[in-house]
Amino acid sequence: METGTSGETDRAEWVGLPGGLLRLRRLLLVVWAVPLTAGTALLLGLTAGPAWAALAALWLVAAVWGWVVLGRNWRSWRYAERADDLLISRGVLWRAQTVVPYGRMQLVEVTSGPLERRFGLASLQLHTAAAATDAKIPGLAPDEAQRLRDRLTELGEARSAGL
Repeated sequence: METGTSGETDRAEWVGLPGGLLRLRRLLLVVWAVPLTAGTALLLGLTAGPAWAALAALWLVAAVWGWVVLGRNWRSWRYAERADDLLISRGVLWRAQTVVPYGRMQLVEVTSGPLERRFGLASLQLHTAAAATDAKIPGLAPDEAQRLRDRLTELGEARSAGL
């Protein structure tokens, strides 16, 4: 007795996020790390002495580690449109893959905060009937986010019409 699928399966074509999201997150890392380093060095230098001010370098070590982690995290985000659902995959240590059936989508929205707009980015938020399956794709180009929103809305309406 045969089990499994035979023939060609519906292969997902994965799409990664544009580099603008990585640049934004790394800029925010530097914006926080430099003042923390300078402030810690100044505070420790004035209160405990110059030798203790060297501990401020720990912030720089944390920033270098964060730089690497942000790159790995950014590379882990991807999504794929299939015939009946949208796949979203993310995570480095703890991988997560979310499958959102088109017929279950209730709301698809595109958001873009001030920093995202400055870097030419937008986020796509998918809402379903079950709150636990809400999904988000951050850092998309605004045109791609709007195209994806329109396509998902169209497919969602077509799939839910039979319910």
